[in-house]
Amino acid sequence: MTRFYSKRDLQFQLFENQNCLELTQIPYFADHSEETFRLVLDSAEQIAEKSLRPLLTEMDRNEPQLIDGKIRIHPGMKTIIRQFGQDGWINALFSYEEGGQQLPWTIHITSGFIFQAANYSASVFPFLTTGAANLIRTFGSKELIEKFTPKMYSGAWQGTMALTEPDAGSSLSDISTTAFPTEAPGVFRIKGQKIYISAGDHDACENIIHLMLARIQGAPAGTKGISLFVVPKKRISNEPNDVLTQGIYHKMGYKGAPIAHLMIGSNDACEGYLLGEANQGLKYMFQMMNEARLGVGMNAVAIASAAFQASLAYAKERPQGRKINEKDLSQAQVPIIEHADVKRLLLFQKSVVEGSLALLIYCAILSDKIAHEVDSSTKKEQEALLDLLTPIAKSYPSEMGVQSTSAAVQILGGAGYTTDFPVEQYYREARIHPIHEGTTGIHGLDLLGRKVLIQEGLGWKLLQREIQKSVDAARAYSALGELRQSFENQFKKFNHGAAQLLFKMNQGPEIFLSDATLFLEASGIICIAWMWLEQAKTAQKALNTGAAEQDFYFGKIETARYFMEYELPKIKGLIERFHSTSYPTIDMKKEWF
Repeated sequence: MTRFYSKRDLQFQLFENQNCLELTQIPYFADHSEETFRLVLDSAEQIAEKSLRPLLTEMDRNEPQLIDGKIRIHPGMKTIIRQFGQDGWINALFSYEEGGQQLPWTIHITSGFIFQAANYSASVFPFLTTGAANLIRTFGSKELIEKFTPKMYSGAWQGTMALTEPDAGSSLSDISTTAFPTEAPGVFRIKGQKIYISAGDHDACENIIHLMLARIQGAPAGTKGISLFVVPKKRISNEPNDVLTQGIYHKMGYKGAPIAHLMIGSNDACEGYLLGEANQGLKYMFQMMNEARLGVGMNAVAIASAAFQASLAYAKERPQGRKINEKDLSQAQVPIIEHADVKRLLLFQKSVVEGSLALLIYCAILSDKIAHEVDSSTKKEQEALLDLLTPIAKSYPSEMGVQSTSAAVQILGGAGYTTDFPVEQYYREARIHPIHEGTTGIHGLDLLGRKVLIQEGLGWKLLQREIQKSVDAARAYSALGELRQSFENQFKKFNHGAAQLLFKMNQGPEIFLSDATLFLEASGIICIAWMWLEQAKTAQKALNTGAAEQDFYFGKIETARYFMEYELPKIKGLIERFHSTSYPTIDMKKEWF
């Protein structure tokens, strides 16, 4: 039986709590049905259990090594990557004409959730290729598409995103990798270096295709002068393309997937091919990055899910102590799940994992609708709402996934701190996600400094509208009255605190944005509480109609009640901070540290 994710909960999220089947009304997805969606998810589970899960510990203990200028990874990955290619996972989203399955991204990303929960390191290789191939097929010429994508789809070639440089981490406007024009149209000589490139080099594929940001010689400074290039490690002729692996980073977790330091054009012999128009690279890359940010949120939930399932199984089996009111030592010890504080830790994990999963599936369905919406006004609203939710759906699961996984370690106690159990590995792997695809601080600035304000606050207004719809709909369930009222009260207080924060705009950007990360944190708590109100409503509806699996539905409602009682009140301190006029983070001088 699978112990790294809850199949029942995933089905609840997709088919009961949020109706993913409404996507089949979109012509592009019309050939799909509940049966095909379930078959895809079952297939993902089989691959996860039979191929990925068995390598979880091996890939962690035997991490990649740089040997003779080439990164060597676990030999089992070659078979796995080819399996993803042969089974159509890499291009599943794309059209039938391209050999794809026209699969909704919602089903693709939730299949990814299963893979990531089984073995995060192994799961990243094929989906990096999907992202890179998607950029080529969207913005590339017919020649580039035909030259590169078929072998990427098959798994023979790896795709990467090469953005980060030593002196330009999150500040992409400072990248210095340069593209020099050649006599051949669209062909440039690329020179520079890139660091922290996931799957940037390895021996499980024949070639590595980098989607690389660079500045064409003489281009405008800043982000306006950045272009996007296809830069293969080997040319089509199989000759080396002057892309050298300078080093490999040894990480605290997620060890099975290599992170490379690349030197490009050291011998002035690296060819890169301009993708789309010059100076539009960052715009193109953001198409991928927004989806990747939701993907990082899903990665974080997947690891937290695996940790939750491991600690839940342990708590059910591990006897220790007796009930607090039991004084007779002749009585048998009880499983630790009988103790209130252990249940608190488990409820915390369940609330984070299932609440975050609900929000990410909500965003994925919205993304699928946007991609195929024909009404411009509807599409504008959907895009505004998704843009607003993206930093929240990336950051809350990432930050709280670390805490949730820590709770799993705590439940196992000393055993959890050893390599005999997988939760210590999950804890190390969870920590990357608040950093991946933009740090939490950057997403806080994005949310408060941009997403809340653009289009006269359209996204913010739409979020308010959607949450209020949920509150109003919950009034139909009298059994949820107290739970709904708790949420409604805190939601009103949150909006008042947010208004106070917005009033600080006229005091200058430093004061206004000094607590942007705290605003992101509070927004995350509110959105997950909203998701739990929705889940409680769905569960209560099922109970009212006499559905089976009552334990499952009662568990949903009790977890929602836990979130409203334990997690939602945490915004009180944050709201108090939004009202404050004291700014020690600004006033503190570096010399005083």
